[in-house]
Amino acid sequence: MAVVPFRPVPFEQVPDKPVVPHRWAEATRRDITIRTDELGEVRVAVREYGPKDASPLLLVHGMGTASYSWRYMLEPLGAVGGFRLVMPDMPGAGDSGHPDVYLGPDAMANALIAIVDALALRGAPAIANSMGGYLAMRAVLRDPTLFSRLVNEHSPGVPTFKMHALRWAMRLLPSWSIVNWLIRRNPERWIHKNVHYYDESLKSREEHAEFARPLHTREGRRTYYRQLRDTLDTKHMATFVRDLRGAPFPIPLLLVYAPADPIVPPSVGDRLRELVPAASFTKLKAGSHFAHVDAPSHFVDAVLPFLSGEPSARAR
Repeated sequence: MAVVPFRPVPFEQVPDKPVVPHRWAEATRRDITIRTDELGEVRVAVREYGPKDASPLLLVHGMGTASYSWRYMLEPLGAVGGFRLVMPDMPGAGDSGHPDVYLGPDAMANALIAIVDALALRGAPAIANSMGGYLAMRAVLRDPTLFSRLVNEHSPGVPTFKMHALRWAMRLLPSWSIVNWLIRRNPERWIHKNVHYYDESLKSREEHAEFARPLHTREGRRTYYRQLRDTLDTKHMATFVRDLRGAPFPIPLLLVYAPADPIVPPSVGDRLRELVPAASFTKLKAGSHFAHVDAPSHFVDAVLPFLSGEPSARAR
């Protein structure tokens, strides 16, 4: 039976375990501590998978998810691709700490820089999804030696009508009270409604629990709210666009976007391609915002040549 794109699965019918198995249980966890001027001291949970002596590859998740988002990449990028995958939970996500401070995109980019240095990964390649891709690009603009090359998978970063509407809603409404009330009633249901796959049957109670964990505490909800309000502020996106116009992007960049995405319009990828004309660009033929979950083979085929040093500009 053909998949109907983004057809919702009722929350009550989501299975306990994912219908497509993965090897996430084989990833190891360790905690590190970072310190930045903006965030102070924050504990960061890090998962790793692959041989200790293999070349490292940093995977950065987006807002509302956690390192668990990369579960379907362990086999093709780790066991088969030959990388040692390093997957932090960004501050406010998963099992990491929840800093209740201003979380503008530069503050979060500085946190990413601190994570890279704490893990001794400076100069390694990285793949970053959604808000993680936006932060990774901002981090490279601030620190060009951070990564050797970067794959940006379906990030925001260009002001859109939806992003402008979010900014004004955060400022004109009693936004913290509204967001806190909506989430705390049922954090798992909130995740179910706000994480979208091309094939919604990929969702599971296991995923809900992983992504909703920080939302069960007031501190976790506050950090989530601050990311909505501060990190995704279109005022900072406008500055980001000016910075990209001002100078060539300092490292090899691959932009990966899918043809359909209810979260970040694919047109954002086209705009970033115009702003960074030297970037490689792949528009996938399948998948959506989380192509590494709902079109993993297409995604891996697009990124592996680039990670090995080959340019890629083909639609897949």
